[in-house]
Amino acid sequence: MSFLKYSSGYWGTHAKKDLSDHAKTLALQILSQYEDHISAVSLMEQVLQSGYMGGITNSPLFSGLHCASFFGIVELVTILINCEGYKVDQQDCGGSTPLAWAARNGHQEVVKILLERSNVDPNYPDENDRTPIGWAALEGHEPVVKLLLERENIDLNRPDKYDRTPLGWAALEGHELVVKLLLERENIDPNLPDVNDRTPLGLAAIEGHECVVKLLLEREDVDPDCPDEDGYGPLGCAALLGHEGVVKLLLERENFDPNRPNNNDQTPLGWAAFRGHERVVKLLLEREDVDPNRPGEDGDVPLGCAAMCGHEGVVKILLEQQGVDPNRPNKSDRTPLRCAAFQGHEGVIKLLLEREDVDPNRPDVNDLTPLGCAASKGHEGVVKLLLEQPGVDPNRPDKYDRTPLRCAALEGHEVLVKVLLEREDVDPICPDIYGLTPLGLAAMNGHETVVNLLRERENGDPNPSNLAG
Repeated sequence: MSFLKYSSGYWGTHAKKDLSDHAKTLALQILSQYEDHISAVSLMEQVLQSGYMGGITNSPLFSGLHCASFFGIVELVTILINCEGYKVDQQDCGGSTPLAWAARNGHQEVVKILLERSNVDPNYPDENDRTPIGWAALEGHEPVVKLLLERENIDLNRPDKYDRTPLGWAALEGHELVVKLLLERENIDPNLPDVNDRTPLGLAAIEGHECVVKLLLEREDVDPDCPDEDGYGPLGCAALLGHEGVVKLLLERENFDPNRPNNNDQTPLGWAAFRGHERVVKLLLEREDVDPNRPGEDGDVPLGCAAMCGHEGVVKILLEQQGVDPNRPNKSDRTPLRCAAFQGHEGVIKLLLEREDVDPNRPDVNDLTPLGCAASKGHEGVVKLLLEQPGVDPNRPDKYDRTPLRCAALEGHEVLVKVLLEREDVDPICPDIYGLTPLGLAAMNGHETVVNLLRERENGDPNPSNLAG
């Protein structure tokens, strides 16, 4: 039994190489009773999805003709289709016909033999509603697709249970030659969407298949801007995933909107900035009609997205763009500088502070400044950079009257407390709305070193009597 799995899965592969008369006789003996044979069960378990095995108790499981077509053994297929009792269009436990298996596995000669039979339906779907040409397109078997296309009654636009057509599958998998064959047919619809509303162009864009995208865009009837269920057009998908070549091809089309947002109002430029795809950002900005300040659902502009994620290269590109507002806040009043300060992205902070029009004191919805945010998070390098900036107010409180020093003391950031206390204009005793001074906050939270640093300050409060608030 230990050899059963291998022999069940590969005997046909060996048989195709050299099928002697004796081996042919033995094979026909097995195939005549194959529906109930243990090797049929073993083969099905190896090649089919687990969900497909749900009908394993149904009869027929897998006939001898199915098996010979699966392996592509021409001699055996020729004999079996002429045997009494064999139905060339018989479905197996998963609804697949012998033609479907031959097409799926790319057995050109077997497909040709089966198609010559007048009682073979080339459009017969399996339990997934996928036809033989759907399988051949999915697997990229160009010669098989070509054979099937010779049948006048072939249905090119028939979708499977995922609403995906043969063209959709070929585009998704990047089978360029199959796509080319299908697009040569006049009766094909190149814009049919699948269950996620993704057209063949959208599927090819997602996977970055440049050659397929190029073929599709050569069709005048292809919609380059058709969105999927999440609102992503092909350009949005390509920009999000950083497929530079696809973005370039799409931008050459004039009849579409390069600012088209998805369902979260995020544009292709916004997604490219968020993911840090520098070359894609450059390509998009070469279009005069691309808006570099268009915000997403949360109000985040491309610059804010890049700053938040620390993509220095993208930030630099955007700051060089004419008309970019470096202080534009999102819906929480967080500017790009505030977003970068929260995450501790020193390189981004440097780039932003090189702009004379950047406001280092602009607070967010909680009145928290970039300096206060960096102090609270313990970003030493960011705090030092901001303190070097002319006009920075080191005592500006948030809506709870917490200054940067109080934020650092509360969290026990010793180095930052020391850095802030080196500034003569820093007030070390100003209380918050609860009456707690920086010394009181540090003492209450057990930050002994911070307490000592504050006491050493000449005008510090030596008796933190306000610990209870």
